[in-house]
Amino acid sequence: MMKKVITLCLFVFAMLLGTDSAIAQNKIEINTEASETTETLRKLLKFDNSQRDQIYDAYKEFGKAQASLKNTKTVTSEAVEKLKNRLTTKVESILNEQQFEGYKAYIKEQE
Repeated sequence: MMKKVITLCLFVFAMLLGTDSAIAQNKIEINTEASETTETLRKLLKFDNSQRDQIYDAYKEFGKAQASLKNTKTVTSEAVEKLKNRLTTKVESILNEQQFEGYKAYIKEQE
Protein backbone atom coordinates (compact mmCIF):
# COMPACT_ATOMS: atom_id res chain seq x y z
CA MET A 1 0.00 0.00 0.00
CA MET A 2 2.77 2.45 0.93
CA LYS A 3 4.53 1.69 -2.36
CA LYS A 4 1.40 2.70 -4.29
CA VAL A 5 1.10 5.98 -2.37
CA ILE A 6 4.74 6.83 -3.05
CA THR A 7 4.35 5.94 -6.73
CA LEU A 8 1.23 8.11 -6.94
CA CYS A 9 3.02 11.04 -5.28
CA LEU A 10 5.94 10.74 -7.69
CA PHE A 11 3.55 10.62 -10.63
CA VAL A 12 1.70 13.76 -9.46
CA PHE A 13 5.02 15.56 -8.88
CA ALA A 14 6.19 14.61 -12.40
CA MET A 15 2.94 15.91 -13.86
CA LEU A 16 3.34 19.23 -12.05
CA LEU A 17 6.87 19.63 -13.38
CA GLY A 18 5.68 18.84 -16.90
CA THR A 19 2.91 21.43 -16.67
CA ASP A 20 5.31 24.18 -15.58
CA SER A 21 7.58 23.32 -18.47
CA ALA A 22 4.70 23.48 -20.95
CA ILE A 23 3.60 26.86 -19.59
CA ALA A 24 7.14 28.22 -19.81
CA GLN A 25 7.48 26.92 -23.37
CA ASN A 26 4.18 28.54 -24.31
CA LYS A 27 5.37 31.86 -22.84
CA ILE A 28 8.59 31.69 -24.86
CA GLU A 29 6.62 30.99 -28.05
CA ILE A 30 4.30 33.94 -27.38
CA ASN A 31 7.24 36.29 -26.78
CA THR A 32 9.06 35.03 -29.88
CA GLU A 33 6.02 35.42 -32.09
CA ALA A 34 5.33 38.92 -30.73
CA SER A 35 8.96 39.88 -31.33
CA GLU A 36 8.99 38.53 -34.91
CA THR A 37 5.72 40.22 -35.82
CA THR A 38 6.88 43.50 -34.28
CA GLU A 39 10.14 43.39 -36.25
CA THR A 40 8.28 42.66 -39.49
CA LEU A 41 5.92 45.57 -38.86
CA ARG A 42 8.81 47.87 -37.87
CA LYS A 43 10.51 47.25 -41.22
CA LEU A 44 7.26 47.73 -43.10
CA LEU A 45 5.83 50.73 -41.25
CA LYS A 46 9.04 52.46 -40.10
CA PHE A 47 7.92 53.25 -36.55
CA ASP A 48 10.08 54.54 -33.70
CA ASN A 49 11.36 52.64 -30.65
CA SER A 50 8.52 53.77 -28.42
CA GLN A 51 5.96 52.52 -30.95
CA ARG A 52 7.96 49.31 -31.33
CA ASP A 53 7.75 48.62 -27.60
CA GLN A 54 4.03 49.34 -27.54
CA ILE A 55 3.35 47.13 -30.57
CA TYR A 56 5.39 44.33 -28.99
CA ASP A 57 3.37 44.62 -25.76
CA ALA A 58 0.10 44.61 -27.72
CA TYR A 59 1.08 41.46 -29.63
CA LYS A 60 2.35 39.79 -26.46
CA GLU A 61 -0.96 40.55 -24.73
CA PHE A 62 -2.82 39.21 -27.78
CA GLY A 63 -0.76 36.00 -27.72
CA LYS A 64 -1.41 35.47 -24.01
CA ALA A 65 -5.14 36.03 -24.46
CA GLN A 66 -5.21 33.64 -27.41
CA ALA A 67 -3.32 30.97 -25.43
CA SER A 68 -5.65 31.46 -22.48
CA LEU A 69 -8.63 31.01 -24.78
CA LYS A 70 -7.17 27.77 -26.14
CA ASN A 71 -6.41 26.49 -22.64
CA THR A 72 -10.00 26.97 -21.52
CA LYS A 73 -11.17 25.08 -24.63
CA THR A 74 -13.67 27.83 -25.43
CA VAL A 75 -12.32 28.87 -28.81
CA THR A 76 -15.16 30.31 -30.84
CA SER A 77 -14.95 32.45 -33.93
CA GLU A 78 -16.64 35.28 -32.00
CA ALA A 79 -14.04 35.12 -29.20
CA VAL A 80 -11.14 35.10 -31.68
CA GLU A 81 -12.68 37.99 -33.61
CA LYS A 82 -13.10 39.96 -30.38
CA LEU A 83 -9.39 39.44 -29.57
CA LYS A 84 -8.36 40.54 -33.07
CA ASN A 85 -10.56 43.64 -32.84
CA ARG A 86 -9.04 44.52 -29.48
CA LEU A 87 -5.55 44.16 -30.98
CA THR A 88 -6.46 46.29 -33.99
CA THR A 89 -7.89 49.03 -31.76
CA LYS A 90 -4.76 49.02 -29.62
CA VAL A 91 -2.47 49.14 -32.67
CA GLU A 92 -4.54 51.97 -34.17
CA SER A 93 -4.00 54.03 -31.01
CA ILE A 94 -0.21 53.50 -31.28
CA LEU A 95 0.36 54.21 -34.98
CA ASN A 96 -0.24 57.35 -36.99
CA GLU A 97 -2.86 57.32 -39.77
CA GLN A 98 -0.45 56.46 -42.58
CA GLN A 99 1.20 53.67 -40.58
CA PHE A 100 -2.19 52.26 -39.63
CA GLU A 101 -3.23 52.09 -43.29
CA GLY A 102 -0.07 50.08 -43.96
CA TYR A 103 -0.88 47.87 -40.98
CA LYS A 104 -4.38 47.16 -42.28
CA ALA A 105 -2.92 46.21 -45.69
CA TYR A 106 -0.42 43.87 -43.96
CA ILE A 107 -3.18 42.17 -41.93
CA LYS A 108 -5.31 41.74 -45.05
CA GLU A 109 -2.34 40.04 -46.77
CA GLN A 110 -1.88 37.69 -43.82
CA GLU A 111 -5.48 36.42 -43.92
